[in-house]
Amino acid sequence: MHRAFRFLATIAATVVVATPLAGQRGAPRDTLLVARRDSLERALQAIAVVDRKHIVAMRDGTRIPFDIYRPKQASGSVPAIFVRTPYNMNYWDVGLGAPADMSAQLEAVKRGYAYVGANERGHFFSEGNYDILGPPLTDGVDEIQWISTQPWSNGKVGLIGCSSTAEWQMAVAAQGPKGLATIIPQGFGAGVGRVGPYYEQGNWYRGGAVQMLFIDWLEGEQNQVRPTFPRNTSQADLIRAAKTFDLAERRAPVDWAQEFWTLPLTNMIEAHGGPHGIFADSMAGIATGGAMIKRAPNDPAWYRGGLFHDDMKINVPGLWFMSWYDVSVGPNLATFNHVRRTADPAVANQQYAIIAPTLHCSYKRATENTIVGERSVGDARYDYDALTYGWFDIFLKGERSALLDTLPKVRYFTMGSNKWQSTDSWPPKGAESLSYFLSSGGRANTLNGDGVLTTTPPAKDIPDNFTYDPMHPVMSIGGNVCCQANALTGGSLDQRKSEERGDILVYTTEPLKEGMEVSGPITFTTYVSSDRKDTDITVKIIDLYPDGRAYNLDETIQRLRYRDGYDKPVAMMVPGKVYKVALQPMTTSNYFEAGHRIRIEVSSSNFPRFDRNLNTGGNNYDETQGLVAHNSVHHSKQYPSELKLTVVRKPRV
Repeated sequence: MHRAFRFLATIAATVVVATPLAGQRGAPRDTLLVARRDSLERALQAIAVVDRKHIVAMRDGTRIPFDIYRPKQASGSVPAIFVRTPYNMNYWDVGLGAPADMSAQLEAVKRGYAYVGANERGHFFSEGNYDILGPPLTDGVDEIQWISTQPWSNGKVGLIGCSSTAEWQMAVAAQGPKGLATIIPQGFGAGVGRVGPYYEQGNWYRGGAVQMLFIDWLEGEQNQVRPTFPRNTSQADLIRAAKTFDLAERRAPVDWAQEFWTLPLTNMIEAHGGPHGIFADSMAGIATGGAMIKRAPNDPAWYRGGLFHDDMKINVPGLWFMSWYDVSVGPNLATFNHVRRTADPAVANQQYAIIAPTLHCSYKRATENTIVGERSVGDARYDYDALTYGWFDIFLKGERSALLDTLPKVRYFTMGSNKWQSTDSWPPKGAESLSYFLSSGGRANTLNGDGVLTTTPPAKDIPDNFTYDPMHPVMSIGGNVCCQANALTGGSLDQRKSEERGDILVYTTEPLKEGMEVSGPITFTTYVSSDRKDTDITVKIIDLYPDGRAYNLDETIQRLRYRDGYDKPVAMMVPGKVYKVALQPMTTSNYFEAGHRIRIEVSSSNFPRFDRNLNTGGNNYDETQGLVAHNSVHHSKQYPSELKLTVVRKPRV
């Protein structure tokens, strides 16, 4: 595994994380790190034409500095790998007083590529006002077309990156910019707006509830008030200034485990002195208008920014990277399938996916014994470098290769059996639906209750009741998460301690007589009543081991005011009336071994993974007081609350 090619990290190779005081006069320096960085810089300068802080004007005049590295000895034009990011990509580590890590740039140049890096508008040395994904979309079009028309370019540009370095790619690719030859988006869920049944609007919502990961992330990104250089600053002066001013924020640490409790939500960043910006403030200077926390899941503002929606068509080859414990693997897979369905036939056949068993952008952290949270999933390593450069060699250089002859359309890792598998479609061809129905004697509360999953619904409705107090919510343990600082540890963690709570309903199958592979969507439909006009329903799917360990696989939530659909009028509940609620699909690939059990947890909160419904029927985002809700889950032939799995049956040998 080559360590040099670091595109797969959340902040790719363009990000510098340095000790703020390390480079100050008299402070100690990491001499070994400085020596390594100096060595990489010398090696890069020896083989590359280095053109840093090269100003490129967008069509509205906004100036974006590019860092360009291209081979000195190239016999003719070369293709370009373009990495655009909101994160700090300054070529100099100001804190360390040494060059930044140039390993990705060096590796690309060695392999015969130009490496081009740029910050999104409104960040660091780039002019303009920031909005998520760097809209307007015309910036991405202008940048790619500029690169492809340079004298040193062969006319082909490829995009790569993870998280925010990937999420902008899809909507820009849908514009069809001249020169764009391929995309490799990784951990790209926050770039997906509306696709299929998902109205997450870039990980902002799930089931209409706010995914709180973006609140702490935005505090470090919505820097509308920031230092900038005069517009007439020359390239030479910008290069010199970059050794002193990298324009990165250096804020005091925030205890997000505490701050996430702040009410109202609109005050969460401001309450501890964070910056104003697109989270809670209206902003006339950007197309979406800001005030994100005040929007509904189908607000028109979501369709004016940089998000990809399923009315768009991507018509370039794509290599899509996902992971089971990322925040939005479901919408990611739906996007992959949408592109395969809507692209021109030849291009549709050039879409491939890799699904790893890791956390967000943690593909390369897999080891011989990969631990995701607490659960071992075995050897999950994969040669990503060979795959990505092999891909670029085909689509940017036009080289002939057997790569696509041997690469399956979908390479996915199945947890439990702990192995990589291959399929030509998702879900795997031949997968079947298997339904389990909720049943109990009315006491499914806690792991010691009488809740079961059966293959037929019970004849009589004996509902399970629980009390949801938004001031004492069910706390998140592990999960398919990202970016929530010290408030949440992601991955698969034993849920038993949480399952002792009386406000969690637990339903479990009998021990499986044979092993079962579940690979694909998992849907949960339930029947709910409440004494409040709005509340939430949450569900979590669990692999229950014979020794009692209860490892989470995926989770979802539904805000009941949106149960009829996000493009429909809000529908409040009538107290005591029973409503059918279909939650957004979950997804995984997990092998439940013989003797294991399938379990679900049902409740009304999963905090701080999702914001708390205050049960008032009000705006929620501007409220400080909640109401206790008494909620009931119904299950019978009349109310067939159902868990539907996607099961892959292996032929007997």
